[in-house]
Order: sequence, then structure tokens, then C-alpha cells
Amino acid sequence: MTAGPADDAAVAGWVRELGIPGLVDVHTHFLPERVMAKVWDYFAHAGEHYGTDWPVHYALPEPERLSVLRGLGVIGFAPLVYPHKPGMGAWLTEWATEFGHRVDGAVPTATLFPEPGVHDYVAAALDAGARAVKVHVQVGGFDPRDRQLDSTWGLVADAGVPAVVHCGHGPIPGSFTGLDVFGEVLARHPRLTAVLAHAGMPEFDTALELVARFERVHLDTTMVGTPFTEQMCALPADWAARLVDVGDRVVLGTDFPNIPYDYATQLRAIAGWAAADDGLGEDFLRRVLHHTPARLLGL
Repeated sequence: MTAGPADDAAVAGWVRELGIPGLVDVHTHFLPERVMAKVWDYFAHAGEHYGTDWPVHYALPEPERLSVLRGLGVIGFAPLVYPHKPGMGAWLTEWATEFGHRVDGAVPTATLFPEPGVHDYVAAALDAGARAVKVHVQVGGFDPRDRQLDSTWGLVADAGVPAVVHCGHGPIPGSFTGLDVFGEVLARHPRLTAVLAHAGMPEFDTALELVARFERVHLDTTMVGTPFTEQMCALPADWAARLVDVGDRVVLGTDFPNIPYDYATQLRAIAGWAAADDGLGEDFLRRVLHHTPARLLGL
């Protein structure tokens, strides 16, 4: 079993040793510069929000961030955007769609918020080639069961485009977080291709139950099992063993660039799961790091 990369400089070589053409990351964040600056300012005061420091490791100008991803061997990624109030969803979606078409390796994405016109701007984005939809229940502070979203959830489900949904209580709960809440959305739209961001952290057990119940539900690895996150939301002791039966529905996500450690740290966590159970191994790594996310994003 191959160990994870020691640091970022070792990532590309480690990926080549696995025999895959590169990494496909379903959970990265690229935003208009003024919005990104506000996000980084929020993390600069993380002690007030989360009770711990959160130094953004890749707080770099956009061209440098893109160069870092390419140097790591990331050949495909979903640049995710998310609104925190009404009136942002349409223009953020337009920005993300244009970014995905303009930037090599990126895919066009969309977002949504329960507001008039949401069906129309998501439909326009899908028609323009959007390959993922970001839904941030915690930051948005909205109920994903809101009837204004019903037709939009159906639209996304029919398109077969993955919705990357932050609906768990971690790192802090929101007004409508909780996998039981999003489970009601899935019950209404059982054909929705959903990616539970952060593997539903900290509701890992419920996340696995939803994967078992709905054939199109996936988990992403974003921040899961890293030393930083284990202090707040530790994985179950039998996590690796429980992934054996769902290994084809786990996908690489990292939260790049807004992570308080280097990219290699996430890869070491995933490699640790693969090494911890004989039922996983390198084939699991190849599926998580490339095969499954490439399929979901249509690469």
C-alpha cells in the first residue's frame, strides 16, 4: 500500500505512482475577488466563530492558486460559489459558469438560494454547461425544503448534475443544518445526485445511512480525517471498514484554497483509510481521487 505524499511537492509523483492521470477535486472554492477577500477575513477571525485559529494556507492571488492546483496534478476541479443572502445566487452563478468555461481544468458550476427566479437562473446555467451545483445550507441559513426550491431540485435531479451540499452541523450548526433535514429533500427527489460535503460532518453515521438508502448519494472527503478536523469532529473508529461497501461513492474534495494546512494533508488522510482496511487498498484511492469524481463532473 502506497503511503500518502509527505508534502505538496510530493503529490504529483505520488499520483503518477497510483497510475491515474491526475486528481479530480469536486470541492474547491473560487469566487470573485471581493467576495473571496470577505471569506478570508471571516477565517482570519475564526477564533470568534469556531473557537480555533484557521489560517488560510493558500491565500494567494488567483493565478497563483491555479498554478498551485496544476502543480499538484489536479486535472479537473469544481470551483464552487455560494450566496449568503437573496440576490446573490444569479450573479454568482453567472460568474462561476464563465470561470468554468474560461479556466483550464475547471468545470462550470452554479449555486442556488430560495428566492424568486432561482429555477430560471439554475436552468440557464445547466443549459450553459454547468456540471455541479453548490448548496451551502449553513452559510445561506435557508431551509433546503423550502417550496421555492422544489422545482429547482427536480431540475438538478433530472439533469444528473451533482449537487454538492453542505448540510451537516460541522464545523458549526446553522438554522437548517442536519442530515435529517436534507434527508427530507432526498425523499422528495430520490434521483438527485447529491454529494454530502465533508461526508456530512459530524453526522458520519447518518451520512452513510443516506448513501445506503439513496443510490445517487455520495460523500466527499473535504477536511475529513485531517488532524485539524479530528480535534473537532473525529471519525468513527471503524470508518475505513465502513467505506468498503460504498467505496465507489466517495469522491475527493478538499476546500482548497480555504484550508488551514497543505493539500497533501487531505491526501494522507485518504491514504490512511485505504491502508487501514484490506477491502479498500489502492483501487479505492484511484476511484476516490479520479475515477468517481471524473464521472460525476462529466470529464
